Amino acid sequence: MTTPEHESSAPQPPASEVRDRVYRSSGGIAGGVLLLAIIGWLGFDALFTGHGRTPWMALAAMILIVPLVVAFSLRPAVYANDERLRIRNPFRVIVLPWGQVAALRSRYSNEVVSQSGTTYQLWAVPVSMRARKRAIRQEARAAGAGQRGSDRVGRLGTRGVFGSPGVDGPGGTGRSGPVRAASDQTMSDLQELHEAREHDERAQGEVTVRWAYEIVGPAVAGAVVLAILLAVG
Repeated sequence: MTTPEHESSAPQPPASEVRDRVYRSSGGIAGGVLLLAIIGWLGFDALFTGHGRTPWMALAAMILIVPLVVAFSLRPAVYANDERLRIRNPFRVIVLPWGQVAALRSRYSNEVVSQSGTTYQLWAVPVSMRARKRAIRQEARAAGAGQRGSDRVGRLGTRGVFGSPGVDGPGGTGRSGPVRAASDQTMSDLQELHEAREHDERAQGEVTVRWAYEIVGPAVAGAVVLAILLAVG
């Protein structure tokens, strides 16, 4: 029997917590919720008011379509912490310790390249050319406003005008960097984290890939049932 005198009274260090930064597409989530609402409305209407094989066809179609909508809209996410990058794509979950990441790059899609040369797409961080063009226009306008503010300060001399465009001070913009599209800013954040952590001892290990059977299984079952119903006629 352990007595209180034998127990260590020294304070125990708190367990280390590795907090994830989570990146998701708000547009994808909104679109997925809207699609699921439409599918639910049409599907349940067919289930409860349809006749003959219609309810069974509707049920099979819902079993097939709902997991796919969830997979491509609500499911994608990127989790990053000091030790690893975890990518939750529609049908797979990829975990890459930072030591296994060779590069993060943006082309027509945002991607991560492992040390073995395998490329994994970041579905949760889609590239938006419209957002990039909008950010470029905003940056150009900000640069023009800053130039006009500098010219005005130069004309007024050493008095200055607080709150003028491009001038820090009470009411000023205080802009500290270039304007970027949200996905480009996310990739920049991930790149900085990679560069800071890739040589850390805790950020080493092997790349793991797991298939999302919770998505694939129902979708395949729905497809099989729907194919049988169509074949039976």
